[in-house]
Amino acid sequence: MKNKPLELEVLPQTLCVCKLSSNENIPAWALTANFYSISKTSEELSIVCEQSSVPEKIKCEREWRCFKVKGPLDFGLTGILASIAKPLAENSISIFSISTFDTDYVLVKKDTLNLAIQVLIKSGIKVL
Repeated sequence: MKNKPLELEVLPQTLCVCKLSSNENIPAWALTANFYSISKTSEELSIVCEQSSVPEKIKCEREWRCFKVKGPLDFGLTGILASIAKPLAENSISIFSISTFDTDYVLVKKDTLNLAIQVLIKSGIKVL
């Protein structure tokens, strides 16, 4: 990305990435959170939301933290996710990404958050 330096905000919530059957309805608990993202395909219904909203019995990956790319971002911009993902991958930090109309969100496991912040700052990204 060749524009102004990227700025990321660390969101305060701990998130979960949940997998439900593709024939299930969107559960009410998913819609109660301040942050949620829902994707449905013929194979699955995936829900990312605040961990505190998810019942224990739901199949999910818990303990994710989220970086929000300060936006809004123009659709013509390129390389935004790559500029975040590359330094994290080089430091063996896995990500889960979500894009919305205005911006991108990059999730890292909670136990890698501090290292991820250090890596991103070192790569020239401002982390708020």
